Amino acid sequence: MIKKNYFFWGLLLTATLSGMLLMYQLVYSPVLPGSLQSKIIRIPSGTDFKGLLILLEEEKILANTTVFSILSEKMNYKDGKIKPGQYKINKGINLIQLVRKFRAGNQEPVNVVLTTERMPENVAAKVSSFIEPDSISLNDIFSGNEIIGKEGFTKENFQSLFIPNTYQMYWNTSAPAFLNRMKSEYDKFWASNQRLKKAASLALTPQEVYTLASIVEKETQQNIEKKRIAGVYLNRLKIGMPLQADPTAVFARKDFLTRRVTDFHTKFDSPYNTYKYTGLPPGPITMSSISSIDAVLNYEKHNYLYFCAVGDESGLHSFATDLSEHNRNARIYRDNLIRRGLR
Repeated sequence: MIKKNYFFWGLLLTATLSGMLLMYQLVYSPVLPGSLQSKIIRIPSGTDFKGLLILLEEEKILANTTVFSILSEKMNYKDGKIKPGQYKINKGINLIQLVRKFRAGNQEPVNVVLTTERMPENVAAKVSSFIEPDSISLNDIFSGNEIIGKEGFTKENFQSLFIPNTYQMYWNTSAPAFLNRMKSEYDKFWASNQRLKKAASLALTPQEVYTLASIVEKETQQNIEKKRIAGVYLNRLKIGMPLQADPTAVFARKDFLTRRVTDFHTKFDSPYNTYKYTGLPPGPITMSSISSIDAVLNYEKHNYLYFCAVGDESGLHSFATDLSEHNRNARIYRDNLIRRGLR
């Protein structure tokens, strides 16, 4: 009888120790497979604990949801609010560390890269690829925001709010929070490097500088000549001469895939068509790069009133002070195209 008791208690002790060892391994072993260095998971806003368990299973982070659930309860996480966001799970992290990370909301920031998108809806589509709100939510905020009507912003020049750059923020940044961040970055941008003072010296608002810079942006891909082109347009503005900028006529027609500007574009009646109307268009025709904005603010002082593409492989332009010189440059341009078999 005594031997049987020893045997029973031995089995019980062995089972208990095995269970404890298994629990220890489940809790303290790395949650990621050995070959994986890290993994990014995104917890959407509004996720509850059950939804988190499903997400972690789908992402192959949890092999055993029961242990995670018990551990979360012991660590006062299960009944707490699940903090949404993007989390980076590094190699070697165990279940305790994972619960602590989620409980603290220790997110991994994302880089939101804004380049020269053409229109606000394009900005919304681009931004939605980096943060949680979709393009519809962002577009709704853009169209109904309180910024329009303040500090010189109109529906037409709203695009000038966006300064192309890389911005670090959290993945679960809301659409209103994103817009507020852009306004903050806009204010910081114009307050630096005497940009507001330089704009005032040109008798232009920041939105008008941005609008002109957007034209420069579309006229050349060569930073080396942006200041000179900006100078041409500023010279035209000073004497009341139409800007006659091809990119504005293309924008007016929304014919963005065209390879040639014709009467179809230049004779189209639109306030954006600077062949028909003097002065600046109502707003930008694209997002403007910082280099183009600064090219306007630091424009090259000269007497040029005309420019046209050289037509060679350089992508540069020829400049002229009068129409006869400009026509001569235009002939060179056509000859270069013929030489290259492009006409």
